[in-house]
Amino acid sequence: MLYNRQDTFGWGTIVLHWMIALLIVGLIVLGYVMTRPDIDPELQFSLYQWHKSFGMTALALAFIRLVWWLANIHPDPVASLSGLERRASSVTHAFLLALTIAVPLAGWAVASTSTLNIPTLLFNRVLIPHLPMEKSEAAETFWSNAHAWLAYGLAGLVVLHAAAALLHHFWHRDEVLRRMLGIFRRGAASNAHQQTEGTDR
Repeated sequence: MLYNRQDTFGWGTIVLHWMIALLIVGLIVLGYVMTRPDIDPELQFSLYQWHKSFGMTALALAFIRLVWWLANIHPDPVASLSGLERRASSVTHAFLLALTIAVPLAGWAVASTSTLNIPTLLFNRVLIPHLPMEKSEAAETFWSNAHAWLAYGLAGLVVLHAAAALLHHFWHRDEVLRRMLGIFRRGAASNAHQQTEGTDR
């Protein structure tokens, strides 16, 4: 099932979710490593290029995820969630979606305003043009700070989001995480089968 249903997520949503999640985690780790003060300059330059390539990939997937989100139905919230949890989930998801676009856009702005004018080559193959922005140290500093703080905010939301999913999975034992793992349908089918057997008896 590619598309979402009223009771669960489709594989399109699930695959996009986990691809973007892995990219975000990898980019955060890579961003930390490449800004270490004791790193070899040649290695640092290489890591910056990889960071930009994966960042552009994350941006493209985030836009696809936004279109997919707008085009699909949204599954009903898990029944065990309280009203407050449902509102918190909606707000968190909206901010996550916005930041997955805003963070790489700010990174693109950093590369575009840098006075070094280093080209961005997607995986050393495809030239990504700079945004039409003025190049100056002040602009580069502004967008570098914006990129960093937005990334910190995204990292914090990712931790909160993951912690909530794990809490529901291991403590409440509901379908919140299983739906995004693609195993809710099997569990639901099994429960329905057991209920049918119980009725027949």
